[in-house]
Amino acid sequence: MSIIVGMDAAAHPEPIGLLVSRTGRTLSRSFDAALGERGGSIATWLILLSLVGDAHGSQRSIAADVGVEGPTLTHHLNRMEADGLVTRARDPQNRRAHQVALTDHGRGVFDALLIAVVGFDERLRAGFSDDELTTLRRLLARLAANAASTEPEIKESP
Repeated sequence: MSIIVGMDAAAHPEPIGLLVSRTGRTLSRSFDAALGERGGSIATWLILLSLVGDAHGSQRSIAADVGVEGPTLTHHLNRMEADGLVTRARDPQNRRAHQVALTDHGRGVFDALLIAVVGFDERLRAGFSDDELTTLRRLLARLAANAASTEPEIKESP
């Protein structure tokens, strides 16, 4: 696809950011579908993953770990609590804060979703060598760093 309609696609390929963004959305939808086959979602997986290994965590620290705003996390936790995956209680040290704990049922759901996560990862890795995967990780890290930095000056073509 050319960046500008009517231009030669070989001379003006799709911007790398757009390609990575489209690829990311495809991967995200496929990952969510794989988790959905086991009754989960990306949001559920990320929250359970944040809680595994800890007896409990504050909603604020979970939101930061998962990368969502507080109200979005509250929405997910309401559903997860109703499904018996987590419990919430007021923090005795700070009555405005809530502590979240994984239930035994939540741990079982995490274990089931982990099977889907590993299977999805294996599917994505198919046909790649270890060296290619190492290079891919390095290139994606560089793209992320470039995206986070200030924009370089755009130079005009001669």
